[in-house]
Amino acid sequence: MGSFSIWHWLIVLVIVVLIFGTKKLKNIGADLGGAVKGFKDGVKDGGAPAANATPQVTAQTSADANTVDVEAKTKS
Repeated sequence: MGSFSIWHWLIVLVIVVLIFGTKKLKNIGADLGGAVKGFKDGVKDGGAPAANATPQVTAQTSADANTVDVEAKTKS
């Protein structure tokens, strides 16, 4: 009773296909493959910033006439 035979896994597979359908399973597989590919590309780059990354907002670019600049103080 500890391990499942191949027949148990086939029955589970048939039930999953009946519940979700083959198209939904194919979409899930494609999404998972894309995520794995993106992860591999990210690891291969070694943490280099992406070309389409959003730039950091600096104090000068975010300054607005209606913005109040306040310095946060820590409680002691």
